[in-house]
Amino acid sequence: MRETMKGVVFNLLEDAVAREHGLLAWDGLLEMAGLEGAYTSLGSYPDSEVIRLIDAASIVLGVSAGEVLRWFGRSAIPLLFERYEKFFTPHVSAQSFVASINDVIHPEVRKLYTGAACPHFHFHDLEDGRTGLAYKSPRRMCQLAHGFIEGAADHYGNRVAIEHLSCMQHGHPVCRIALDWTP
Repeated sequence: MRETMKGVVFNLLEDAVAREHGLLAWDGLLEMAGLEGAYTSLGSYPDSEVIRLIDAASIVLGVSAGEVLRWFGRSAIPLLFERYEKFFTPHVSAQSFVASINDVIHPEVRKLYTGAACPHFHFHDLEDGRTGLAYKSPRRMCQLAHGFIEGAADHYGNRVAIEHLSCMQHGHPVCRIALDWTP
């Protein structure tokens, strides 16, 4: 079975690129990736298409695909707030918001976007006082999650230091991330 991603992710990427670099930059990425780019929010599209767009941006900007994914995640949070403010308003901190991903936000995403394949996050306390995050997804886009966490910290006026302890990109079965929150 081929993995698909909901069109809303492509819409967020388009809006983030257009907001920071202009619509011509988005058109250029589509052309470079060999894609048409007609994405509806409720549609499902091959994961390979978003990967091709990220790879194209990586080449154009001269940065790693991971850096592009982090930028996208961070840039997407204000766009998500504009569209889905109700997910943000119950929370007073990024730590609370991020902790609600599995139990509140992803179930709501699945209601809005039938068939959405959301990653799974497991939170736990680390011995050194930081919060441990285990990320698991067949997409292996922990850098996108990293960016979303940074974007949430920006949104709530918090700071977070993020350390990747192990990564699926390097053959590990799960990405393990340490989060050190500062009010």
